[in-house]
Amino acid sequence: MHYCTMVRVKASHILVKTESEAKQLMKQISDGDDFAKLAKLHSQCPSGKSGGDLGYFGKGQMVKPFEDAAFKAKAGEVVGPVKTQFGWHLIKVTDVKN
Repeated sequence: MHYCTMVRVKASHILVKTESEAKQLMKQISDGDDFAKLAKLHSQCPSGKSGGDLGYFGKGQMVKPFEDAAFKAKAGEVVGPVKTQFGWHLIKVTDVKN
């Protein structure tokens, strides 16, 4: 029997309008600031209210640049800035399921 497994990623993100704002937030995160707190304060996405949590998603459910970055990251890693048609994202992968 052949089993096909679909990799799913659980991630949170912060969406902002400019690359410079995304870079500044990434520096704050690198310096130890809380990702969820920054998402609540700065994210332009409705998910910001819940700390940027997007839940689990599989391939084909997010725009390509976002998906590519999220699926390359390891659990616990924050990546970005990633540019999409919506703006600039910082992505925190919180879990990966195979």
